[in-house]
Amino acid sequence: MNKEILDKLKHKKEAYRGWKQGQVVWEEYREIVQAARDQVRKAKVVIELNLARDIKSNKNSYYGYINGKRKTSENVGPGWKETRDLDTCDMEKAMVLNDFFASVFTNKSSRHSAQVTESKGRAWKNEEVPTVGEDWVRDHLRNLNVLKSMGPDEVHPEVLRELVDAVAKPLSITGKSWQARAVPTD
Repeated sequence: MNKEILDKLKHKKEAYRGWKQGQVVWEEYREIVQAARDQVRKAKVVIELNLARDIKSNKNSYYGYINGKRKTSENVGPGWKETRDLDTCDMEKAMVLNDFFASVFTNKSSRHSAQVTESKGRAWKNEEVPTVGEDWVRDHLRNLNVLKSMGPDEVHPEVLRELVDAVAKPLSITGKSWQARAVPTD
């Protein structure tokens, strides 16, 4: 951000205030906004081109810029305990989340148990839920498209496909806990 861009942004803010008060017409305000936006975009392109050009000599600034663009949060924020206190310790956060998820998985019958569960056009009313066996998981993992990007679990499909024999059993156990409607103690 150089002085020229900062001045444009300040002018944009002043024009907005003027437009809200009826001192600036809409068309004039839009022109100011577009000029400021264009200048910011051009400056951003120049910065990114310089970072890409100098990547061999200055990797730290390139990766610093990239990491600044990531929007994922590494930590779980604080939560509320049942005593209405704020928990900050990692173990307390884990216990609060565990208590919540354990309360969701109950064996009690609810009004939802009578409803029909649908999956891909097939309905199960009072039948057993389909089993998730190790072979089924293994087949699905082998058919993953390795050209796709990572999902929310941040595991690349190629990694899952390579480690299919090591991953199939734990994933099928997860399916069994879903069927049993119980969270494993671990």
